[in-house]
Amino acid sequence: MQRRHFLSATFASLATTAFANHHGGKPAKAEDLFEISLAQWSNHRALRGGKMTNLDWPAYTKKTYGIDALEYVNQFFKDKAKDMAYLGELKKRVSDLGMSNVLIMIDGEGALGAGTEAGRQKTVDNHKRWVEAAKFLGCHSIRVNSQGQGENDDEKATNCVKGLTALSKFAAEYNMNVIVENHGGLSSNGTWMARVLKEVGLDNCGSLPDFGNFHGYDRYQGLEDLMPFAKGVSAKSHDFNEAGEETHTDFMKALGIVLKHGYHGHIGVEYEGGKLSEDDGIKATKALLEKCRAALFAQGKK
Repeated sequence: MQRRHFLSATFASLATTAFANHHGGKPAKAEDLFEISLAQWSNHRALRGGKMTNLDWPAYTKKTYGIDALEYVNQFFKDKAKDMAYLGELKKRVSDLGMSNVLIMIDGEGALGAGTEAGRQKTVDNHKRWVEAAKFLGCHSIRVNSQGQGENDDEKATNCVKGLTALSKFAAEYNMNVIVENHGGLSSNGTWMARVLKEVGLDNCGSLPDFGNFHGYDRYQGLEDLMPFAKGVSAKSHDFNEAGEETHTDFMKALGIVLKHGYHGHIGVEYEGGKLSEDDGIKATKALLEKCRAALFAQGKK
């Protein structure tokens, strides 16, 4: 516990310095360190079960969790990317509620690191409509999967670089970011994923580090690897102890790394556990983020 306290205090000090360097002054309140958003996957059972629709989700999020920033998953409005009446209604509801749209997570549109040029181009073309939809909704990014294909890790990396570069150049025309999540396979290897992003080398191509998705790779090292490229962060949670701490990830340590790298954007609640209900799991994750944020702020002021 003493070591954990020392690490937290060290990270808090570094985070305060990073904030001051970036913003020209120390954070005035804990909320300045980062904002909390909700990843829609946290409600995937309710959405898939018909308990609410994608259009209902913003109001439910505000009323139930007190969260005002939204991270969508395209699976829940898969056929609506070009439906301007639908997107207009969604945008109006969010605006009327005083909320904001942060990003759309894109799944099921092919492999950006496909092994052929034709395959990569098809995937890029599939993503273009989501870039346009995200721009219309006021998001700053789309989250994508790298899905590298090839005979070996190097070839897979090369193909991912090609696909991400092509999509990012298109997205730049809309002032949109393309951000890659560590989401299984080689993307969950921080060293490999950081190499890909470095080789792309475009300002609008970054990462969405997920606390819980560094499978077979140290999650804290993974955060260190990907945070230099981060334009979003996902606070993945599964289980909690009696003290409200997540049992798989030390949130204080993880958030310390996030802040140390000068990141002060949205951190998305993404509850994926099964022991608590979706509502209770989301609330527990939000409460833990708020608790850690307050503690890091207090330590940074010392």
